[in-house]
Amino acid sequence: MRPLRYSINVTLDGCCDHRVGLVDEELHRHAIENLERADALLFGRVTYEMMEAAFRPPASTGVRPDWMEPFARTIDAARKYVVSSTLDRVDWNAELVRGDLGQAVRQLKQESGKGLFVGGVKLPLALAELGLIDEYEFVIHPVLAGHGPTLFAGLSQRVDLRLVSRLEFGSGVVAMRYEPRR
Repeated sequence: MRPLRYSINVTLDGCCDHRVGLVDEELHRHAIENLERADALLFGRVTYEMMEAAFRPPASTGVRPDWMEPFARTIDAARKYVVSSTLDRVDWNAELVRGDLGQAVRQLKQESGKGLFVGGVKLPLALAELGLIDEYEFVIHPVLAGHGPTLFAGLSQRVDLRLVSRLEFGSGVVAMRYEPRR
């Protein structure tokens, strides 16, 4: 069974707007390591469209620093599943996931492989509600954003977690991995 791992960048005050965190080469190397622990990515529509706009080739010259290219190549090559009731079709090595979310994700987890990787805000909330996330990683940025969106707003039941690893970066960012206590 493939584990479902979730990772999100978040500020100290709980904001998970991708535009307010720190961006550097060390964090992108860490993100590549995360992606290499998975056979496929699971995205909601918003995250899929954001990642596609930022990392699908061809990128305009000079749009992003050279050190970001390995991450761009890794995410471009990754198999993607997109949960959406509004998109009619996807490409970019992607497949639409429709119907019962729990059943669809359980089926993906049953396949053999290294794992599935999910990002974003809304889809992980639904997956947490269903008890389908096997590992949570919060990449905490030393920033106060003063606005949202925030993580797991509206979660109906508390999820108790156990810290399994902690990694500090030169920028002051700290990545903490947790597993649910079951």
